[in-house]
Amino acid sequence: MKTEFKFSNLLGTVYRQGNLVFTPDGTCILSPVGNRVSCFDLVNNKSFTFSYEHRKNISRIALNPQATLLLSVDEDGKAILVNFVRRTVIYHFNFKDRANDISFSPDGKFISVASFRQIQLWRTPNYNEDREFAPFIRHRIYTGHHAEITALTWSRDSRFFLTTSKDLTARIYSVNPDDSVAATVLAGHRDAVIGAYFSSDQETIYTVSRDGALFTWKYQVPGFKEDDDVMDLEEERMRWITVRRDYFRQDAKARCATFHYDTNILVVGFSSGVFGIYELPDFNMIHTLSISQNDIDFVTINKTGEWLAFGASKLGQLLVWEWQSESYILKQQGHYDAINCLTYSPDGSKIITGADDGKIKVWDAVSGFAIVTFTEHISAITAIEFSKRGNVLFSASLDGSIRAWDLIRYRNFRTFTAPERLQFSSLAVDPSGEVVCAGSLDDFDIHLWSVQTGQLLDRLSGHEGPISCLSFADDGGTLASASWDKTVRVWDIFGRHVSVEPFEQQADVLAIALRPDSKQVAVATLDGQITFWDVSMGRQVGIIDGRNDISGGRYIEDRFTAKNSARSKSFRTLSYNSDGSCILAGGNSKYICLYDIDNEVLLRKYTISRNMSLEGTVDFLNSKDMTDAGPLQLVDDAGEASDLEDRIDKTLPGASRGDLSARKVTPAIRTAAIRFSPTGRAFAAASTEGLLIYSVDDEFYFDPFDLDVDVTPATTLAALHREHDYLKALVMSFRLNERYLIHQIYESIQIRDIPIVARRVPVVYLAQLLRFIASIMEDSPHLEFHLRWIDALLTSHGRFLKSRRIEYASDLRGIQKGVAKLQQDLVRLSDENAYLLTYLLKEKESFDSYMYTATN
Repeated sequence: MKTEFKFSNLLGTVYRQGNLVFTPDGTCILSPVGNRVSCFDLVNNKSFTFSYEHRKNISRIALNPQATLLLSVDEDGKAILVNFVRRTVIYHFNFKDRANDISFSPDGKFISVASFRQIQLWRTPNYNEDREFAPFIRHRIYTGHHAEITALTWSRDSRFFLTTSKDLTARIYSVNPDDSVAATVLAGHRDAVIGAYFSSDQETIYTVSRDGALFTWKYQVPGFKEDDDVMDLEEERMRWITVRRDYFRQDAKARCATFHYDTNILVVGFSSGVFGIYELPDFNMIHTLSISQNDIDFVTINKTGEWLAFGASKLGQLLVWEWQSESYILKQQGHYDAINCLTYSPDGSKIITGADDGKIKVWDAVSGFAIVTFTEHISAITAIEFSKRGNVLFSASLDGSIRAWDLIRYRNFRTFTAPERLQFSSLAVDPSGEVVCAGSLDDFDIHLWSVQTGQLLDRLSGHEGPISCLSFADDGGTLASASWDKTVRVWDIFGRHVSVEPFEQQADVLAIALRPDSKQVAVATLDGQITFWDVSMGRQVGIIDGRNDISGGRYIEDRFTAKNSARSKSFRTLSYNSDGSCILAGGNSKYICLYDIDNEVLLRKYTISRNMSLEGTVDFLNSKDMTDAGPLQLVDDAGEASDLEDRIDKTLPGASRGDLSARKVTPAIRTAAIRFSPTGRAFAAASTEGLLIYSVDDEFYFDPFDLDVDVTPATTLAALHREHDYLKALVMSFRLNERYLIHQIYESIQIRDIPIVARRVPVVYLAQLLRFIASIMEDSPHLEFHLRWIDALLTSHGRFLKSRRIEYASDLRGIQKGVAKLQQDLVRLSDENAYLLTYLLKEKESFDSYMYTATN
């Protein structure tokens, strides 16, 4: 079976821009992360990211009431319709304009799209009369607003919808063109209206404006009183009138709002990071809380009205708040600056990232959530490394310090500094965790510290340029260093031999990586080549020219083509796989290259992003976007502080809107770091989009290798139930490679027969069986059953596995990861039940004492 890595998840970012959507059951929340969509399961504490991606950042997403169709629209109005259950793309469509809001009707029959000053109403594909899937069918276009539409809300019966606009009005539209109340205008606000909502009985409308005003509207006759005769009112014309005006009294602008029909709860988010919960129609303030130091960009509420979800794009925050208990259900924040480095924990269960924002985040590789964030560094993180033994993490920063972190107690227990002020850019840790060394671009020496005492042990001199990269060998005594002086040096740290023979290169060295067996070092240089050196012999054994492989796209302001650009034609990060047969390489490009070392050939190129909102993702620029003043992409046309809005709304010469200090820089695509997982089944790439996880796709349904015509699911089940030949049934299921069949037969084997079957399993299926057990241990309740299988397999095939430990390293690490997780779960469960067991034992003693006294 050919292993192939495919995109599996996106970490490091939880919210970028746009709206948040709860699933109809209220247990999951969907969030746009750049040009992808992530789903966070709030009940099972898991997350995943859809594999499809847009060509621009996503601006709006919508989920139909049946939770079967997901519609996402990017900044250019290009939409993708997705089967939410199977996570597959169904159809691509272009609305031909930016979508300010998009929503499914409550009955799921229509899709409403607010684009600039008009509303487009489309029929949902599943509700076509001929029951055939066809391109979107437009039902109608609604106009009437004189400025950009800000929000759109449906009534509960799906007959009407409300729109709000920057023209200070809200309007009522009807799906049926014969309704007389269609296109009713609700005017009276003094600032842009950001939300309008029907009450549960649809007799009242609430509108919220940006200046903090809440208007209540009733459908009645002007001057109506409670004692007026209803029959007389029918003769007069009824209309929507304002019956009440309330104000939030906050020293900030209202940025977003949402309303829950059943509980009459209104939630408003302000530009100061404060949100308020109000009960309508009496306008009773229930709760206010500050959750951020920046604007709250979006707020939504789940179907039951218990959980509130907030998104703040400036710092990339996603919060889910249970307002009744006043507690957080989810509190996540990604890196709001570029990720520079990453590393896996030795068991592969955690991924640690460091970024320019000075924060170190620990991510759970299974759930995708951030466990802890370290903020002690005051400048950008440049390198992080895990010690091979123990739960100790080391980090290097431009603030001039190396810090050691205890990942059991989550604290900084040691800080290392140099005698003079240096900005450290590279880091390496001895496998025993006793020595840590670091290099700087300000100095040419390598600094070594003792982890036990924190004292500076030595300074290794020899390089004639800044140190660019460091790497320790697994044997513990060998340190490889790379420098801009075009040399690589291998040091014997604990030996007495001082002189070091340099490995001369043709260009500046940007990255190095030592093979897991410490016998070979890979060197990436500025000329785009990867050279391989034998460490013991000191000679070059291979070379790969990857300039054309890694060459990326063109920037907007480039005066030359992507082919002639030297910006991206070199590798900046390298990583060996577990057996040392392949190497991953990445750089300032949209590509990640996987090479076969022995044959020196390119196996696969992975495109980390197709997002055209980033620099360097397109190979050719569109000539129609070039003007005398420069590219059109440099004109900011989104948001309140846009250049176009300034031109339209300026009232005084020289006046400008928005924050004058705000930076308008388009980020460039790059891969700052790459690491293979210790299990060998996945690799992580720190890119501009976030932390991309690629894993091996095992969903193969059929494998014709060594297949007999008699091997079918029916004959496999017959061997299990009729013949009770467990080994034969297990081997037949492995040949068919049907996961559900393997699972059924695996759990059907009796515990007493496990040692016999494990002893007779052919070694050709050993890796597949270990891999299956490792994958099923995470979610299965049969703890003892899996441990019995692992014990039997290691007892029977331990000598064989040891002789081929490199070949089976990834599978055994997967087993180790699963066992470690089981241990953590059992320890936590035991700690939680300790007091309950103590209480039960005391009660039993009291009962026994009582019974003894009663009988005597």
